[in-house]
Amino acid sequence: MRALAQGLNERASWDRYLRLEGEHADVRSVRRTIAWIRDEFAAAARREQKPGTARLILLDPERIGQEASVPSLEEFAAQRGLEDFSEAEQLEAFELEFPSATTLGRRRRSGESRRARVIARQLEAIQWLQDLTAHQPAPEDGVSAWLNPALAVRLEATGLFTLRDVVERVNAKGARWWRDTPAIGAVKAARIVDWLLHNGPSLGLTLAPHVGVPRRELGPAALAAVRPPETGIAPFEKLIVPPHLDGSAGRFRAPVTACLLNAKNDHSAIDEWLNARANATGKRVMTSTQRSYRKEAERLLLWSVLVRKMPLSSLAADDIDAFARFLQDPPATWCGPRHQQRWSLQWRPLEGALSQAALRQAMVILRSLFVFLVANRYLVQSPFTTVALPPDHQRARGRTRCFTGDQWRHLDALLVARATTATATGRRLARSLRWIYETGLGMSEIVDATCGDLRPPAQHEPDGHWTLEVKGRGGRSRAVPVPRPLVDELASELARCGLPPQVDAVAHREIPVLGRFDPAAGRPRPWSTSGLYQAVKNFLAQAAVSMKSEDAAQLHAASAQWVRRTHRLRDGPLR
Repeated sequence: MRALAQGLNERASWDRYLRLEGEHADVRSVRRTIAWIRDEFAAAARREQKPGTARLILLDPERIGQEASVPSLEEFAAQRGLEDFSEAEQLEAFELEFPSATTLGRRRRSGESRRARVIARQLEAIQWLQDLTAHQPAPEDGVSAWLNPALAVRLEATGLFTLRDVVERVNAKGARWWRDTPAIGAVKAARIVDWLLHNGPSLGLTLAPHVGVPRRELGPAALAAVRPPETGIAPFEKLIVPPHLDGSAGRFRAPVTACLLNAKNDHSAIDEWLNARANATGKRVMTSTQRSYRKEAERLLLWSVLVRKMPLSSLAADDIDAFARFLQDPPATWCGPRHQQRWSLQWRPLEGALSQAALRQAMVILRSLFVFLVANRYLVQSPFTTVALPPDHQRARGRTRCFTGDQWRHLDALLVARATTATATGRRLARSLRWIYETGLGMSEIVDATCGDLRPPAQHEPDGHWTLEVKGRGGRSRAVPVPRPLVDELASELARCGLPPQVDAVAHREIPVLGRFDPAAGRPRPWSTSGLYQAVKNFLAQAAVSMKSEDAAQLHAASAQWVRRTHRLRDGPLR
């Protein structure tokens, strides 16, 4: 309003101060909003018994001195929006602009001077109104109090009700925080971030530096800095365990002189167990199995420290039973969405209550942790010695967790269509399911496979199978046959990227078999296990749409593991 009073173009004013409301191209919306602001200011002045100030706010200084003739009082009131004011107030405003009809010429000559006086008085009035009614944004203010109503509705639909919620979401997700918010794209998201940055000092909330940098450009150090270490619900590598709960003096600790580990507390003992699992595979990147082991140990350590208030090395059988009950009914503060990045402030150790199968798996993994700790004389005994594992209902129905002939033929037809699609994403998904089906490999195994692991057929069998060297549990290697059509497809993808089509070329050794073969992206990049899992789940959900209800329900419940089991029971190769 100050800008408009001083003659700044309404579009320029809009872009400078109200950009969050949308584009200035809609002139009617711009003028309607400006008129609404004037009305709100005038109403605030009237509430303070300042009718003269209310009239002053509604005046347009640019119109002063530009009238070709003197209007009637009634016409003047209609032109200035003063119909609801008393006749005395209308007359006072009229005389301010038109001192008298006989001095019209002089008014024109001195119009600039009067406009300057009106502008000065308007600026004084705006300052008075600001001191009276304006408030700085606060963290717990609702988004609807500060943002465009349409934007506020969309944010609230995704659970962002306060400005604090928005800042936490932006910090947790990074530059593309808006991807999960329908109808908010990069432009609107940038406007919201600009507004938050501008009002950061009064909000007392800070947007982290990584917010303005695309995720692919953030290195490990920048991501690690997003979440500071803490004693709270934090990932294993960020958890600070208080000294009195760190297990250095745990109830079941073995004598330090007898311990075979270099661990002085529970956290470092778990770390050595995880390192031992990693060393067994010889891989630089954690496999899905290793991540699963870390997840279960992480949950137990967090629960032991934050809920049970005791060291992990002091847990007994009754504590393990209590932990199992906790996993079946965890509080909401411990739960978050699947696949949340560990550097994110929204990371949580659980997604919800564990199923019986997941609970049994957790107990099996934790029992192996304590077996390791006892075997290496860190503990004198395991709390799992007298704890019974949950029943294994999964084993009884394991054979049904694969596709029927009709279901697989339906999926096969969809894969054939995807394999011929023009998009690299569609072809990669089709190839991934073909490789899992034909080789029976697990997701982490197929994701880790590279061209350097492939071996061509023997010279006397030029049309024979290729083989893939796979390193499994305990560092043991095995050779898995790979049908030639899969290798030929891989060669075609290499050629699409402008690379030599020889799969076993030395330059291709590090290229992932399921890489992102996109000519625009340069050298193929690996596909993460979680990305493959989600892509397969989405594909199966889409495939379920055209199936009858019983088959559709099974496809919705299926995963890449079902493809692997179908491989074992198949009666013919995939086309």
